[in-house]
Amino acid sequence: MDVTGFLQLLQSELSSGGPDIRPYLICFHQPDVYEHCREALRYASIEHPRLGAVREEPLVYGFRCMLLAHPEDRWQAFQGDLRLEEDLQISMHAATNKPVNWQRGIPWGVRKIKAPQAWSSTTGHRIHIGVIDTGVDYRHPDLRHSLLSGINLVQRGLPPNDDNGHGTHIAGTIAASNQMYGIIGVAPRSLIHPVKAFDLNGSAFVSDIIAGIDWCVRNKIHIINMSFGMRSRSKSLLQAVTNATNAGISVVASSGNDAKRKSIDYPARYSQTIAVGATDRSRRIASFSNRGSYVDIYAPGEKIVSSWLKNKYHEMSGTSMATSHVSGAIALLLAIKPGLKPQEIKALLKRTANATRSRNNRRSTQTPGEIDIVRLLREAEKS
Repeated sequence: MDVTGFLQLLQSELSSGGPDIRPYLICFHQPDVYEHCREALRYASIEHPRLGAVREEPLVYGFRCMLLAHPEDRWQAFQGDLRLEEDLQISMHAATNKPVNWQRGIPWGVRKIKAPQAWSSTTGHRIHIGVIDTGVDYRHPDLRHSLLSGINLVQRGLPPNDDNGHGTHIAGTIAASNQMYGIIGVAPRSLIHPVKAFDLNGSAFVSDIIAGIDWCVRNKIHIINMSFGMRSRSKSLLQAVTNATNAGISVVASSGNDAKRKSIDYPARYSQTIAVGATDRSRRIASFSNRGSYVDIYAPGEKIVSSWLKNKYHEMSGTSMATSHVSGAIALLLAIKPGLKPQEIKALLKRTANATRSRNNRRSTQTPGEIDIVRLLREAEKS
């Protein structure tokens, strides 16, 4: 590959300016070519400061930078060595949100999946969960014993503090542990690593998600919770998810809230993830939840109470909420069966699920079921 020509074209793109500038990912087909270009870029950026704006994305052997829209023709000479992908925006999967007055106790969803019945044998002790989200409120009393270090990809160098609330809600359902005054999550002794990839408005770029997955892989996280999605397929995001799964990490992703009957959002649609849909108190698929054959498991996702900013509690609905129940359940499982691989965990979840109910209250055996932790752990002990 003509590395000098690559750097010259890249510098020309970065110098062009104009109103139609968009973020792109430049991903190399061969790792050794990427490493060669990365080393050359580091040296070149000393003499050409504009190149310093290019961000490395080692998990997908690529770079993230701003280019003029529709760059494919201009980069045609390098198409055998790399591919270009627009760095799209991605959004949270929460449908409704309202504050509530909460005294103490176990939320209905945690009870529904039978987590309390498992706590005599497992509480998720020492299982590390990366929550790629809006950050977490480190001061919330329900999360005081559940939070470890993380990373802020929105404002790099700062702590991953939550300025939205969504991430704190997700973390509470997974691992809250305030028995006296607050709530208890599915796996109260599991450990949350907040990965802040989403801003105040609950928006992120694909490259931020990839960087978050990369951080989780490097820090040997056991589970990644991804309560977000988009309608477009991303090869770079697929590569990152595949790398995480190959590293032994269970990637749990929400299916989306568009009430689609035969389709779900990415990254949940990738076969490497555990795709989660939402149910209500009656074990019916929630009206807002995407559903169909791409969903692997359902979990409570309607009117879920959990922790919020400034020591408060909010009730939220969405497949985001369902996903956090499943992440907690996997933490309970891994604490007693640490050798299970992601695909084995997915198979166990599907095999031990309870049948969901249709709107006319009939049991549905044709669709994936709702998670049942007691059955999950019992089946795992046999293997």
